[in-house]
Amino acid sequence: METTLNKTGKPKVARILILLAAPVVLLQSFAAQAATGVLAWIVFWGFISFGIIAIVGGIFTLRRRFWGLALAGAICASLSFVSWMIGIPAVILVATSKNEFK
Repeated sequence: METTLNKTGKPKVARILILLAAPVVLLQSFAAQAATGVLAWIVFWGFISFGIIAIVGGIFTLRRRFWGLALAGAICASLSFVSWMIGIPAVILVATSKNEFK
C-alpha cells in the first residue's frame, strides 16, 4: 500500500538553493585551476566533484527521492568558499524534510 507523503515547500526551496549554488561551486573549480601545482589540481577536481554531486542532489530533491543523495548534494553545494551562504539553508531544509522523500 502506498503511503501519502505530507508535502511542504521545503524541498522545492532547497532544490532552488542547491541548483543556484552548484554552478558557483563549478566556477570556483576553474578559479582553482588558475593556480599551479598538484594541490591546485586536487582542489580543481574536488570542486568539480562537489558541483556534480550538488546538481544530482538538486535533481533528486526535485523528485523527492533518495534523501541521502539529496542531502549529499546540499552539503556539497555548501562546501564552496562562495556558495556556503546558499548551501547551509539548503542542508537545513533537506534535513528537516526527510519524511517527504521516498
